[in-house]
This record gives sequence, C-alpha cells and structure tokens, in this order.
Amino acid sequence: MKNRINYYQDLMANYSRPDLISAEMQQKLIQMGEAFVAQKEAQLPEINNSYTLEQIEQENKDWWPTHCEALRQGRGDILTGEYRENLIYLCQDGPYQGLVEQQAREQHWWALIAQPGVTMCWPIVMFSGEHTFFEWKCEDNETNETIAKGNVTWVRRGHRGGCYLKTEQLTFYRDVFAPEELLKLIKTA
Repeated sequence: MKNRINYYQDLMANYSRPDLISAEMQQKLIQMGEAFVAQKEAQLPEINNSYTLEQIEQENKDWWPTHCEALRQGRGDILTGEYRENLIYLCQDGPYQGLVEQQAREQHWWALIAQPGVTMCWPIVMFSGEHTFFEWKCEDNETNETIAKGNVTWVRRGHRGGCYLKTEQLTFYRDVFAPEELLKLIKTA
C-alpha cells in the first residue's frame, strides 16, 4: 500500500486543518504576502537559466502559506494582487479574462469562505514548476459542516510573474451570494 504524505512537510505553515497557525505566524505570512505581490513585474518573466522552473517552484512553495492566510483573513487586496492583469480564469460560471470580469463574483466567494465562524482549509497541495494544484474546503466551526469545497490549479510564475491562469471547480452548499455585512469584511484595494 502506498504511504500517505503530509503535503505541508516542507512548507512554512500547515493549512490542512483549522487551528494550526499561531497569531505571530499569521501576521508574518500577511507581511510576506504583501512583499510577494510587490515583486510582480509588468511583463511575465521568461523561464531561463537566470529564472529556472526550480526557483519558480520554490517561490510557489514559499508563497502558498501566504495565500492561505490572505484568504482566511479576507485580504482581497493581496488576493487580487497575486493575479496578472491579463489573468485567464476558467471556472463553471466563467471563463473570465483580466481582473475586472471576475471581481464581483469572486468578492462574494471570498466573503463566504472568510466569514466569521468558518475556517477554510487546504488538505492537499502539490507543486510542479509553475503549477500549483490544491483542494480546499470551508468548515463551520460550530457544526463542522462543510459549507463549500473545490479544487484549483494555478499557473503562477513565481513572485516575479504572479498567476496568469487559474482553473477552479467550486461548490457552495449553504450560500452562493454573500450578504452585505459579509462583503463589508473583505478588504479591497
């Protein structure tokens, strides 16, 4: 029988379930996420001898916990900053091109998955060069009910490139549009 692995064994923080991240680490990851977004270049950098797939994969591994923490804290400013201006986003009610088309819809998703009393977790994350695949779920902290789940693939060219292609399957069990009081909790740019 094949051994199961801990997908977080070589990462800075483990987001596979709730309550594993200290307050100090949460703050550090938010600061790192802001710094990574600031490194994004206007042009998508080439993969070559000075910017290799190995370096990009390591940068994606370093970025991953910052992305998780930004989602848990409703930091839409960081989340939007992770995307390239010409993002291609393929999902069941897409496709979306650029940063404007998906914004209204994605704001509702972020508000629902970051709402008080719910914790988003990523039990599976895998990396290959500029590709990051993950499965996620949101759990109600009181009932342990899964309120939403999905799987995503990001094509992210490290800190210098950001995400230029995102594919996602998501399912919401309780809500599809967030009420106004939850939308107000999402920090926007």
